Amino acid sequence: MTEGKLRIIVVDDHTVMRAGVVALLASEPTIDIVGEAGDGHEAVELVERLRPDVALLDLRMPVLDGVAATERIAARGTGTRVLVLTTYDTDADIEHAIEAGAIGYLLKDTTRDQLVDAIHAAARGETVLAPRVAEKLVARMRRPAPVTLTAREIDVLNAVADGLSNADIGRRLVIAEATVKTHLLRVFAKLDVSDRTHAVIVALDRGLITRPDP
Repeated sequence: MTEGKLRIIVVDDHTVMRAGVVALLASEPTIDIVGEAGDGHEAVELVERLRPDVALLDLRMPVLDGVAATERIAARGTGTRVLVLTTYDTDADIEHAIEAGAIGYLLKDTTRDQLVDAIHAAARGETVLAPRVAEKLVARMRRPAPVTLTAREIDVLNAVADGLSNADIGRRLVIAEATVKTHLLRVFAKLDVSDRTHAVIVALDRGLITRPDP
């Protein structure tokens, strides 16, 4: 191996796809492909034996999938960085791979130059994400945190949506007016609103309460 080259392994259960990735990188002077594997178990064994700089892993594989393999590779402390290369870009797949210890997540429509750059970045310890993956993560972070209302809070909000006053709500639900106010204050805090109208609007928007069709 020429000094200064990055040592990588390519792991994919689809032989043709794996061969394609190897062929794509074979002419790259800065990268040396030192091993190939067809499942996650083989990948873990290769990492322990060869100690590559980067393991290029698919997600959906037999015997041991990419997430489980990533967890085991990260736990070994070999210094090998796991870079996912897959066709799957669901929120769950991305989240599980990153949580397992993958330093990057690329999709198989990545160009050769992008892949080479990503391998080098991963070897340096930099996080690498395909643009579509990055967009999904940002969108996920911007989503409001999930809110859970109690059954009684839902009853109170539905009564508010019906136009009832606190006193009327208390009579409908057979609770004290002060208790109604307490429930509303808790709802305001959970939904990050300051009044009854906005509480109903936000609750409807998030599907926490529903209204009968007119």
